[in-house]
Order: sequence, then structure tokens, then C-alpha cells
Amino acid sequence: MERSQLIKGLEQILEPGRIISDPVDLMYYSFDSSFLARLNKFMPDVVVTPRSTEEVSAVMRFAYENSIPVTPRGAGTGETCGSVPVQGGIVMDLSTWDTIEEIDAANMQVIVRPGVIHGRLNEKLAAMGMFFPPDPGSTRMCTIGGMVANNASGLRAVKYGCTEQYVLGLEVVLPNGEVIVTGGLHSRAVKSVSGMNITKLFVGSEGILGVITRVRLRIWPKPKGRGIVMAVYKSLDDAPASVLEVYQSGILPSGIEVLDQSAIKAVNLYKPEINLPDAEAILLFEVDGNPDSVEWEGNKICEVARQRAISVEWATDAKRMASLWEGRSVVATAAARVRPDGTRVFAGEDISVPLSKVAEVLRAIRALGDKHGVRVVNYGHIGDGNVHTAPVIDPDIPQEVEMANALVDDIHRYAVTVGGTTTGEHGVGAVRAKYAELEHGAAVGVMRMIKQAFDPKGIMNPGKLVPKEEA
Repeated sequence: MERSQLIKGLEQILEPGRIISDPVDLMYYSFDSSFLARLNKFMPDVVVTPRSTEEVSAVMRFAYENSIPVTPRGAGTGETCGSVPVQGGIVMDLSTWDTIEEIDAANMQVIVRPGVIHGRLNEKLAAMGMFFPPDPGSTRMCTIGGMVANNASGLRAVKYGCTEQYVLGLEVVLPNGEVIVTGGLHSRAVKSVSGMNITKLFVGSEGILGVITRVRLRIWPKPKGRGIVMAVYKSLDDAPASVLEVYQSGILPSGIEVLDQSAIKAVNLYKPEINLPDAEAILLFEVDGNPDSVEWEGNKICEVARQRAISVEWATDAKRMASLWEGRSVVATAAARVRPDGTRVFAGEDISVPLSKVAEVLRAIRALGDKHGVRVVNYGHIGDGNVHTAPVIDPDIPQEVEMANALVDDIHRYAVTVGGTTTGEHGVGAVRAKYAELEHGAAVGVMRMIKQAFDPKGIMNPGKLVPKEEA
């Protein structure tokens, strides 16, 4: 269909203010945070901003009848080209649909539309002594719909898990415009084994099966106490060993973060006043709960960590905790400082590996960086083996782009060979789809069957998550 006809057709469905067609405005939708988007120009033909299930359904029905690709999009904070229209067509921007429909504190759940910002939701819940536990680093920007589509997690996944554990039900518009509700049409139960669990099928499906238009989430009581232990290690191997010993002591921290030598250097270059100690690794253990248990667990972690660490500090004072946490909070931004003329690129940034392999993997990534001539900074959620790698290059030099892409390919393949995964929390999108066969084998065929059943015309977010079968 010609672009002009496409726009005319949408004008019969939506008000003019819900259609974006100016080329300058469309550029905003041609990228996310990924390196792949930076290297390409994935322009949509048109963008729509529906604000009702009926509007989403009408747009999908029109797209289905005319075989037009549709890419659902939240805030666009992803790092995998997941919300970028790699095959053009319609981008469906759901970020403005930000209604918190109901906070049902009595039943420990909340009902929201897909554009609600994570941080805003937790601000509202905090007033009632509740919270939605998953906590991605983009909390001030990312949307609940995007979190569900990507099964987001974050710093505290080691204790609180991923988004999927909190999704009780969804309203979804299928590719043909049909609307379904999962988890029970009128349910307010927090526990159910009725029917096939298709809610979980949509969580983490990255928009390739349908458009999420309403989310029913479980919420939890907000912990009253919190504390942080910072442990400094002379030897990198002692850091994951210390994590395991904390687990074996019977304690499950809410978060465990690691900065290796490269990350420590980057932070100190970026903000010298933080003055992280020179070491091979720093661990940050966070515990939360009632104040008495927090105090006990914090002191126990200190006792365990001192067996290997060269220094240990425990803090429950809000100001000191913020100071201890600051080094971890700035590291993603600080990474580029290891090279004055460099830029941190989001590629190969999200592998997850067995805890027993973390030290080996951090060393291997450093060696791969040396092999390809690319500076890398490593940090991550060591409590669940999620390693974030930040390559630093000059993206305007084609040779350096090639070097970075070769490094990233090696990192992804290496992760699988050591019993890990190409992505722990950021998702697959268009960036990692090519590794599906390597990681999942024959199971990819089943994924294709599911995709075909829901989307026989292949219009939903094409080119993402599940690669097409080669002819």
C-alpha cells in the first residue's frame, strides 16, 4: 500500500491528532538505545497514538486486512531494536496512554494502561505502603507495557524476580483486531491455575503476538528497612565466591551488584569525588525487610564477606547508602570515560552466565576486548549472573564499528558455550534474534509455530525475537 493511502486509511479510524506523518517527527521513532539502531535508519511510514482498546483494535484490523507491519512502542528505552520498525509500516506509540485505572490495595493488585511510567506507578503505590518490585534502571522513563513485553527486571531481581512473576492478567489486541483477556475476564484473584497460562505467553513476547492494552499486576507491601554492604576484593575470584557464601549462610539479599576493575576506573574518572578503592572487584549487597531483620542480615553479610574482602562497610543511614550506591548508579554513563574520544555503545551488553563462571567470564570478555582492540567496561547483577558489558569506541570510524560488532558476536557466542544466555533482561529484539538457533535448538521451531498461529500474516513487530526459517 502506498504511504498516502496508508495515512488516508488511518484517518478514517483515528482523529488527526493521533496520527504522526511528518518526516521530522517520524525520525524520533527510528531508533532506541541500541547500537544497531544507531547504525541504521529504520523509519516508520506513519505513527499512531491510540488511547483506547477500540482504537487499537481498529488499527490492527486495518493493518491485518492490508498486510501492513505494526510495531508497538512504549518509551523506546530498550537496547535491542525491539520497538523500532525494521520493516517500516505503522509504529503504535502507546506511551501517552498512561492511566492508572485502579489501585486495589485490599487485593494487592493494580490495573494500568500500557503507557504508565514505572517510577510514577511506584510513587503512587508508596503512598499506600505498597510497591511493584521489578526495578529496571530506566525506572523514570520505561513504561509498564514495555516492561511486560520484555519481561523486564533490574537490580533487585535476585530477590524479587522478573516482571512475569507479577502479571496476573492482560488485555491484548491480537493481530487481526480481536480483543482477549487473559487471567480471567473478571478475576481479582492473585492465584489461579484455570485454563492454559497464556498470560505468560505474552509476557516477554516483545510485541510479536499482539498489542498489550491493559495490565493487571500483583503488588507487594513496601519494606520498612533497607541497608547496604560494600565489600572490596583484591582478587576478582573472591567476589563470586563471597556471593555464594552469603547464599549458603541462608541470606537472600534484595540485590547484589559487581563492579570490576574497569568499572571502578571508569567511575573514578567520571566522578573523582566518589573515590572508589583501587581493587579487582567491588560488591554491593542490598538487604531490605523489617528493620530488625535488615540489621541482622547486614551484619551477617559483613561477617561472611570479611573472610575474603580487604574492606567491608555496612550502612543503613540514607545519606551514606546513597553515597555507597552512587558508584554503581553512574557506571553506565561513566564507561565512556575510559577513552576520552570514545562513546559507550549498547551492544553485547546483557549476557547472563552461571554464578560459578562470573569471574572467568569477566576475564574472558576483557581478553576478547583486547583481541578485537576494543576497550570494555564490565559491571552487572552478579547475584543472578547478569553481566553488563560496555564497549567504548568511536562509532564514526567504520573500522571500529566492525571491531565492535566482531567483539559483540564473540561475547554472545561465548555466553552460550559456558552455559549462559545471550540476554538476561534486555531482551532479544532484532539484535539477538540470529542467536536463537544456537541457544534454543529445535525449540525455535515451536516458537515459530506459536508466532504463526497468532500472526499468520507476520505483521506483528516483524524481524524480532524469533528469526524466520531460512529457505
